[in-house]
Amino acid sequence: MKRFGIPAIGILALASTLYASDMAATHRQEYEAWHKSRMESLASPDGWLSLAGLYWLNPGDNRFGSAEENPVRFPDKAPAHMGTFTLRDGKVHVSLLPGTNVTSGGKPVLQMYLESDAKGEPTMLELGTLKWFVIQRADRFAIRIKDKESPALQTFKGVPTYPYDEGWRMDAKWDRYDPPKTLQVTNIVGQKFEEECPGAYVFQKDGKEYRLEPTREGNELFLVFSDATTGRDTYGGGRFIYTDLPDSTGHVVLDFNRAYNPPCAFTAWATCPLPTAQNKLAIKVEAGEKLNPNGVVAPGHTVN
Repeated sequence: MKRFGIPAIGILALASTLYASDMAATHRQEYEAWHKSRMESLASPDGWLSLAGLYWLNPGDNRFGSAEENPVRFPDKAPAHMGTFTLRDGKVHVSLLPGTNVTSGGKPVLQMYLESDAKGEPTMLELGTLKWFVIQRADRFAIRIKDKESPALQTFKGVPTYPYDEGWRMDAKWDRYDPPKTLQVTNIVGQKFEEECPGAYVFQKDGKEYRLEPTREGNELFLVFSDATTGRDTYGGGRFIYTDLPDSTGHVVLDFNRAYNPPCAFTAWATCPLPTAQNKLAIKVEAGEKLNPNGVVAPGHTVN
């Protein structure tokens, strides 16, 4: 009897195909879990959609409250006049009017110096559904206000995305810079600052090689990039991606399915970095989050 069988090379090819299919399914499940967590973060009472104000402080006294004449204007639910932020010698001090019932860490506050977010967790002040704190960007200081009942949170219905595509999950080579490169970064409010870049992702797409330069944040790499969809199908200020650090073989996974909109796509009260010239791709990256159809433009907000 003549026996028919699958040649060894065919068995290997079949096994390879099945393995690739299984890995693709695993990657998609990991992406779906990541996307679910991303949407939950946006919808949280303390997320970016809760932003209700961002006001840059001038040297000296800056009165605050909900009245129109205040340089730092709080939402209408706040008292008309609450007190004064004083910026002097790189420090911010708050003085509150009696009876405002503002707390910090659960304790009543009348006056105190406020730590900014420059070195970690800032000093939080709270009143009802509102909380606010000092942010520092370069040599400037601002008051950022959050409201866990903000209209943007109430109307949030998710963010549109491209369909998951395994072809946009890149096994990139890592080109380490020794010493690290200094990047000149500009943010959306026009401030310029320096960031350290430890190397570059190098990947192939449709037979062409591309390079992108991230910065390092703790045990992760952080990338700000734009592409040929930017300003059309995706947010005009670019998108963000976090990745793990390179492995021992000098490779790193760069998954564009996890490209997400920066906070500035949802609110005018954020200070997002913009892509450097190196990180502006000429190709369409049809993966990740699309343009947010309900982007929030804060009424009366100006950047100065």
